[in-house]
Amino acid sequence: MRVGMGYDVHKLVEDRELILGGEKIPYEKGLLGHSDADVLLHAIMDALLGAAALGDIGKHFPDTDPAYKGISSIKLLEHVAALLDENGYIVENIDATIIAQKPKMRPYIDKMRENIAEAIKVSVDQVNIKATTEEGLGFTGNGQGISSHAICAIEKFTNYVSYDVTNAGSAMCSGCKGHM
Repeated sequence: MRVGMGYDVHKLVEDRELILGGEKIPYEKGLLGHSDADVLLHAIMDALLGAAALGDIGKHFPDTDPAYKGISSIKLLEHVAALLDENGYIVENIDATIIAQKPKMRPYIDKMRENIAEAIKVSVDQVNIKATTEEGLGFTGNGQGISSHAICAIEKFTNYVSYDVTNAGSAMCSGCKGHM
């Protein structure tokens, strides 16, 4: 098993949509960034890429590349999922936290979980999202921005072994039959 951690932060500004977990959230401000600035998905992508030792989102989706201007971070997450698949990894679970004073996230969290699960082709019960405030402290607490932390566990396909359980009472690796 491999574990990765991700973090992202973006400034809140007027005249931008607020997108978190691939979900548009009604609010007077949105996050500033080259893409849709979805801090939740950015933290999750960095956690996944880090666990697989594949770099970070800046390496794969540089903010200097016009191809990523305004792009949906769900599309980027789908690309990260494809990279994991190409490298023989499956996602075991993701646990993420959104840090924002406002707006309240609870009404949108279930849909965010569904969006993420669909993008990386896992079950919704493998994705957990929480939200918290900072009690008015710091840049997130005073409404200047939103941040997110994420952690994930991934596993190599090759770490799964098939067992022959046809022999009553003894499980034996199918590759070991010839040695016994």
